[in-house]
Amino acid sequence: MPGIQIRVLIIDDEAAICKALSIALSRAGFDVRTALTGDAGLALLKQQPVDVLVLDLRVHDMRGDVIFELAKAERPELARRTLFVTGDISERADQIIAACHCPLLRKPFEVRDLVSMLISMAPRANDASA
Repeated sequence: MPGIQIRVLIIDDEAAICKALSIALSRAGFDVRTALTGDAGLALLKQQPVDVLVLDLRVHDMRGDVIFELAKAERPELARRTLFVTGDISERADQIIAACHCPLLRKPFEVRDLVSMLISMAPRANDASA
């Protein structure tokens, strides 16, 4: 990827998913951090800026929409730079994610689709809100 390296935080309670996405996105040129709990992810957000948040809807210690609201309070720009990933196909899951006004990728997904979405969501070099 040309230009600035996109900083991504992945919050997902499945260690294998965090590891696989970290490897794939790092190879694609992203600067990746991962957290297995909402608390750990929110602590990382307080320590380090991120450009895009990748968030599972179901995390053991709190729901993804709660993590999203807390992350958005800490870093308001994440309101439009959060991507939900979930295997939950329920109507309730769709309603929760729709209420957050965030895009969604259903598990399983193609890494190339994730990369495309992250690039489109990341701030541009001339983006005043970056």
